[in-house]
Amino acid sequence: MVGPKAYIHLDRLIHNYKVIKEKVDGNPIMSVIKANGYGHGAVECGRALEKEGCTFLAVFTFDEAMELRDAGINTEIFVFSRLQEYFLKEAEEKNITLNFSGTTDIQILKNSKVKPKFHLKIDTGMSRLGIPFDKADEILNEISKDSSLNCQGIYSHYATADEGDLSYAEWQLAQFNRVIESAADKGIAFQYRHFSNSGTVLNLPESHFDIVRAGMLLYGAFPSDEVPTDLNIKPVMEFRGPIVSIRKIKAGTRVSYGGVWETERDTTIAVVQTGFADGIPREWYKGGHVTLNGKSYLIAGRICMDQFMIDLGNDEAEVGDEVLLFGENGDDRLLIEEIAQHIKSTPYVILTGIHGRTKRIYK
Repeated sequence: MVGPKAYIHLDRLIHNYKVIKEKVDGNPIMSVIKANGYGHGAVECGRALEKEGCTFLAVFTFDEAMELRDAGINTEIFVFSRLQEYFLKEAEEKNITLNFSGTTDIQILKNSKVKPKFHLKIDTGMSRLGIPFDKADEILNEISKDSSLNCQGIYSHYATADEGDLSYAEWQLAQFNRVIESAADKGIAFQYRHFSNSGTVLNLPESHFDIVRAGMLLYGAFPSDEVPTDLNIKPVMEFRGPIVSIRKIKAGTRVSYGGVWETERDTTIAVVQTGFADGIPREWYKGGHVTLNGKSYLIAGRICMDQFMIDLGNDEAEVGDEVLLFGENGDDRLLIEEIAQHIKSTPYVILTGIHGRTKRIYK
């Protein structure tokens, strides 16, 4: 296949898992592999993590959970999306844990003949899914009075955990602790309490509780440039694109759409068969670069849907050579965090955008 390739280093995924587990003092890990494993392949990553003994895998949709079960993965699975009545029966049959995150969910569960496992989500300040803080006592009372409800966990989600100022995150944590105390007063004991994510793994150990959710760190990238970056994680994805054409052009020649990039000297231009439809961010052309054989080369002009150009200068390359778009291998290293910071985006957006004609190769 001629086209972009994402080499997925599963050994690095497991390395990162072990590093995170050590960082959180051996706490169980809920590995977040939603959105196709952040672009890395949910089934393949799930299998590797299951083999390593990961306690929980987390996905967003019920279909994502079923994909893992259909692939023969038996590890506990948690679904982040809003609970829906139509998948209660299958959730119980397939041992899938659901998300109780709305005040009307209580009646759905009470009226159901099947009683799948669920975790109660409290909205402590994200204003997304979750029981509003001022409604938490009401729902806890309902749960405490009905022994048929299979509530195994409680959790919340931070809005600012990957930012330098942790005051809002600390306020959210205080809210969460108040709800846990209220539950204890009502005689409710949770097997799992979870709040920590990749950001708070690094900067807020008080929120590790019984199990730690880890997403971006698993894949070898830091969630922002405002968190500590001294954890020894390795980029799991190595995103590459092949050179399919090489040509000499004269000084003053314009390159790509809009003619916004113009050569200042006679040079060599290489065409790389990867475009924004495959996941390379279009805005990265402004000062962006790739690496080849340990050297960095500027992107020449706007990135097209299917391909883009690089300025080789006087260096030699061959059709078929693969340039590194981001990741790490041998002499080539270009961290996704650098691209994200340059284009004012995040590693989350870039990694989950790897699609199109990209072939994933597991190593």
